[in-house]
Amino acid sequence: MNRTALVLGCLLIASPALAQSVTEKTGINSVLGVSPSTADFVKQVAISDMFEIQSNQLAERKGNAAEQAFAKQMITDHTKTSSELKSLVSDGKVKAELPTALDSAHQDKLDKLKNANGAEFSETFDEQQVEAHENAVSLFERYAKGGDNDALKNWAGTTLPKLQHHLQMAKQLERDRTNTTSQSKSAK
Repeated sequence: MNRTALVLGCLLIASPALAQSVTEKTGINSVLGVSPSTADFVKQVAISDMFEIQSNQLAERKGNAAEQAFAKQMITDHTKTSSELKSLVSDGKVKAELPTALDSAHQDKLDKLKNANGAEFSETFDEQQVEAHENAVSLFERYAKGGDNDALKNWAGTTLPKLQHHLQMAKQLERDRTNTTSQSKSAK
């Protein structure tokens, strides 16, 4: 326990650029409600959008009817936010690098979906969508409140309601699957 406290203390005292990147990656910023750096925000959003598009393309092929409808909406919306973010960066309004591939954590989640079918796919997909949108809402809320780039901060604020709606949709998808599973077990 003392070692953990020491490590966390060192991370919080470390240089702001290092502390933001490390603490954003570990989730400490989210727990503390600290705004991510612009570079961290851009990286996280770009990776999140790539994951959303790719995972929902899988759901269009492998998911049930509700997941397929959800997936169509997610692909449309996350393609739009991805394009908007790219425009902010390419127009020079935001100075950051856009990643071109998923990080290892998101790639692992995508691989898990690729290898799942039927009920296992649905359970994994639904859980991942809730988690991904909870993380996105937190990220966008924190940047909209305390981000250091005005153009990006405004974009985060205007995008946030759509992500909050996505989270509600993902939670409903998970509730519906859970209720259907419970009903089929009780019918047996």
